[in-house]
This record gives sequence, C-alpha cells and structure tokens, in this order.
Amino acid sequence: MATLILVRHGRSTANTAGVLAGWTPGVALDERGNAQAAALPDRLAGVPLAAVVTSPLQRCRETVQPLLDARPGLPLHPEDLIGECHYGDWSGRPLAELSAEPLMEVVQQHPSHAAFPGGESMRAMQARAVGAVRDWNERIEAEHGPDAVYAMCSHGDIIKSVVADALGMHLDLFQRISVEPCSLTVIRYTRLRPYLVRLGDTGDLASLMPRATPAEEQAEVGGGAGAP
Repeated sequence: MATLILVRHGRSTANTAGVLAGWTPGVALDERGNAQAAALPDRLAGVPLAAVVTSPLQRCRETVQPLLDARPGLPLHPEDLIGECHYGDWSGRPLAELSAEPLMEVVQQHPSHAAFPGGESMRAMQARAVGAVRDWNERIEAEHGPDAVYAMCSHGDIIKSVVADALGMHLDLFQRISVEPCSLTVIRYTRLRPYLVRLGDTGDLASLMPRATPAEEQAEVGGGAGAP
C-alpha cells in the first residue's frame, strides 16, 4: 500500500503566542513557520510525490504552498477529516490558563476519556483522522499504484493520534509522542501492518540542547511551538 508522509504545519502565530488555536480562523504561519515551509521543497526533493492532502486550515495551506509552487501540477486535495481537533470552548484560550482546568489532567493522563466542552472527544478525533488516512491510502494506491508516496499536512494532535494507531498504542499513551512544527513523520502501510519509518524528523537538533528552564512535564495540547 501507499507510503504516507505526515507533515505538521510550520510554526504558527498561535504557537508563539501560547494559544490553543483549534479551528479559529486567521491563524497563519509566523516568520519562522514561513521559513520552515520554504525549506520543505528541498527536504522532499528526492521524493516522487503522487499528491498532497491537506487540512483546510490556513496554517496547513500556507505550509504546503511552497511545495506546490516547486512542483506545478502536483495534485492538492483538501480534507476536513484531518483538520485540527475541535477544542470547542477551549479554542483561542491561552495554554497557560487552560493548564489550570481539571480537564487538562484528563487530557494528559487519560485522553481516551477526554471530551472538550462544546467540541469533540479525543477518541472521535483519532477515529476520523485514522479513517481518513486509511481511505486516502486506498485512493492513492488505486490511482498511482502500490509504491506511491503522498504527503498529508495536518496538526500535532492529529499526527500523534495517527502514529499511535500505526504503532498499536492505546490513545492514552499518545502524549508520549512529540512532533514539532514542520516535522516529517513517515508511515509505510502494508497489507498486514503499518511501519513507522520516521517520527518527527526536522533535521534540526536544536530542541535536544539543554534549556534554561526544565522541559515541561506535560505534553502541549495542539503540539507546541517546537525548539525556541
């Protein structure tokens, strides 16, 4: 079956502001995010992409645009089902403020039981995203053959949930996975099982350097801003 390259969108204005964007309109890439997106064509230069599938949100569309510009005629397919988690009443609120909410402990420790007020549950988020990936795998293989490779630009929590499914991990463990802005995660799907080929690859080791303050013990909902 097809090989999937999951691209997390580049760093956004909400990432740097420490805000949980969700489906809030007008969230664009920041200066660093635009630079990350501009580097994407070179990072994927040797990969014969059959198509690009993207979340409809602005930050994802801006991330894939340089790749599309570099490859005229490369098919682009918007897909609502890989859009960001519907955080409901949490959308647009500062993460520092949300950390005091009792629900945040559930999101961190028992996400399969977490449902956002006015939004969706994390189980529903994973189910729709994994379902979309499986459907696109079949479509890409039918149109381009079993060795086809395609890219899918989405969001931190979406990508982490797809990776957890590919690894056979319970959703309650998905907060152990990290995918930085504009990172590449590659999953090769076969008839019997998926293989995780790359996870959160940015080519940048800055995030591994010692920090002035200890790393947060909690996973950032929405995926975080990446290395400082």
